[in-house]
Amino acid sequence: MKNITSFYLSRVIGNRVFCGEMAFGKLIDLVVDLSYEKPKVIAALVEENGKKVFYDFSYFEVNKEKGQYHLNCTEKKPVEIDAEKTMMLVKHILDKQIVDINGRKVVRVNDVRLAVLSTGTYAVAVDIGLEGLLRRLGLAKPIKKILKNFGGNISSKFILWDYVQPISSAKSDLKISMSYNKLYTLHPSDLADIIEDLDKKTQAMVFASLDDERAADVLEELETRAQRNVLESLPVEKAADVLEKMPFDEAADILDDINRERANEILSEMDTHASREIKELMQYPEHTVGSIMVRDFISFKTTFTVEDTIKELRRLKPDADVIYYLYVIDEEGKLVGVVSLRDLVIAEPDTVLEQIMKKDVIYVRDTDDVNSLIGIISKYSLLAVPVIDLTRKLIGVVIINDIVYELLKRNKRMAG
Repeated sequence: MKNITSFYLSRVIGNRVFCGEMAFGKLIDLVVDLSYEKPKVIAALVEENGKKVFYDFSYFEVNKEKGQYHLNCTEKKPVEIDAEKTMMLVKHILDKQIVDINGRKVVRVNDVRLAVLSTGTYAVAVDIGLEGLLRRLGLAKPIKKILKNFGGNISSKFILWDYVQPISSAKSDLKISMSYNKLYTLHPSDLADIIEDLDKKTQAMVFASLDDERAADVLEELETRAQRNVLESLPVEKAADVLEKMPFDEAADILDDINRERANEILSEMDTHASREIKELMQYPEHTVGSIMVRDFISFKTTFTVEDTIKELRRLKPDADVIYYLYVIDEEGKLVGVVSLRDLVIAEPDTVLEQIMKKDVIYVRDTDDVNSLIGIISKYSLLAVPVIDLTRKLIGVVIINDIVYELLKRNKRMAG
């Protein structure tokens, strides 16, 4: 018998397990501990006399003789398995969907490669290629021989475990922080693409594992069908928390596309202010400016001085896209002017905004068609456009990012 340095999972599963000269059971699965840098095999699940028992794998040896793999156990030592930090390679990996973190795509596992080191046996890679599938059917070697005669071969396709993220819904007993930690390294748009490739049940499970901030970022990137699925699958409290982290116009668009009863449940669970703002946006017809405007804007009265304005900006610490321009309103909240950050910075501290504002403001009404924005931002090279109602009261702002997003979303729907 020859000691081996690596082997495939498919080569040992189903094989008899020996203790000395006597076979006492059949190998059903291998259990790995995920707390190691590479998953370490810590137990073998053996079917013995109709019962399944976990045995300490440190007493096992895998050998090869005449092309066959043999499992020998020097001592039958049953062990308890901590389900929170372990995974079973057959039950949770083989034939299951995983995420190829490097390739940013969902693939299916056909086999698992294990390495035997002085410190133990470790899962080091998964085989997602045709060879892995043929190996399990016992056809890899004969087909390779046939292809060799014609100068061909079966290409191997492996993913190192460092780039593997298991996502099997069967592994519901795994702690989320341990099971999906690699997904957190992906950009929200990449993660959204991956979630869209999953079945509905797994989509909901992976999305539910994300914290509210990241879930909000990913939800924005999902296609409408996936958005609908995850929101209708999540607990209403979680769905409300996620939507509260999103811009209100985005949240309104998403809720418009799901079941009305479900949308109302989520809105009822949300913060009163957020719920009110989103409901108002949802009242606008699709493709109107009001349906995509942002209500979270900054405006200042005409009597504010430059020093007062800068102090207020420091206090508010607004996001960059909120202060492309500073809008100036009168006592009734009507739009009367706009001030650029440049004009604000170079003006004297005691100068009032009315003295430096530009009165000829380019604006749109909330009931205008979204298409009207395209010509405006193109003609005037604007990054944001203020939105007024019929009384000229400033009620929102449309940011160029939202205009582009709306157009892309419309094109996606037309293509679909």
